[in-house]
Amino acid sequence: MRVGVIANGRSHRNLKQGMRLDHWPDVSYAAPDTFEALEETLRDYAARDIGLLVVNGGDGTLRDVMTAAAQVFETLPAMAIIPSGKTNALALDLGIPDDWTVRDAIAAARAGRFVQRAPVEILRGQDKRPAARGFLLGMGGFVRATELAQSTHRVGAFNGVAVALSLGWSMAQTMFGGADNEWRRGTTIRIGEDGRAPVTRQLYLLLASTLERMPVGLKPFGRPRPGLKLLTVDAPPRHLFRMLSPILTGTTGSPAVAKGFARTDPHQLRVTADEGFILDGELFAGGDLTIRAGAPIRFAAP
Repeated sequence: MRVGVIANGRSHRNLKQGMRLDHWPDVSYAAPDTFEALEETLRDYAARDIGLLVVNGGDGTLRDVMTAAAQVFETLPAMAIIPSGKTNALALDLGIPDDWTVRDAIAAARAGRFVQRAPVEILRGQDKRPAARGFLLGMGGFVRATELAQSTHRVGAFNGVAVALSLGWSMAQTMFGGADNEWRRGTTIRIGEDGRAPVTRQLYLLLASTLERMPVGLKPFGRPRPGLKLLTVDAPPRHLFRMLSPILTGTTGSPAVAKGFARTDPHQLRVTADEGFILDGELFAGGDLTIRAGAPIRFAAP
């Protein structure tokens, strides 16, 4: 089995500890520093007919590799993730330990230990190929919350700690802000599910993911299950304090609270929004978007 590794030398753990590269003769390594260089590396790996594509980085590196690979490979090879970023949501979902190495990933693949996950795909306008692929997409308050999370990264908080800090600050801004507060005002989004006529809504939060287990035990989509899942919270959010527990724990809450948010399992969304969206930690421009679950990818796992 030929193996190709894409390493992010700037990822949090790689900067701190050095890249975990086990130099085997049948393993190719590259650390491209631009998206163009990444595409060139993947074209080389495709020509070599690799059977396992290993990503040594965090969620953002994985997003870029999956996005570029969709343009290069006719059939995507099996993949593996070495969790070395500031956020590693897919690794947490798959049960990948922090000390997982390239050698471990290869051993798991050779033993046939794989878990499937379908990425979230975002298409623009009438394009047939995805403009981006990832696992966690958010709009509205999620954009502002991510900016806060990135601020917590700069002061040394990562993964669950960053999530908790940004969530707490987001809630404070929403609950104690005035009527014209941008958190309470929400975002205007035109949204249609599964071919139904789009409806213009004012949303405090839109969250979509194909992950089954979220960081720090959060359950915004309810019970763990495969496929694309959607959470929407209306703006301005009412009963926000009482809504928090049901949203985080996957329950419904009281009838009054449940009116303020919705969980669905759409096959496809059509979304139009002037404001941008966050996909696995990076801000992308808004516009006329199609959001769907892509073909499942096999990931090596313990």
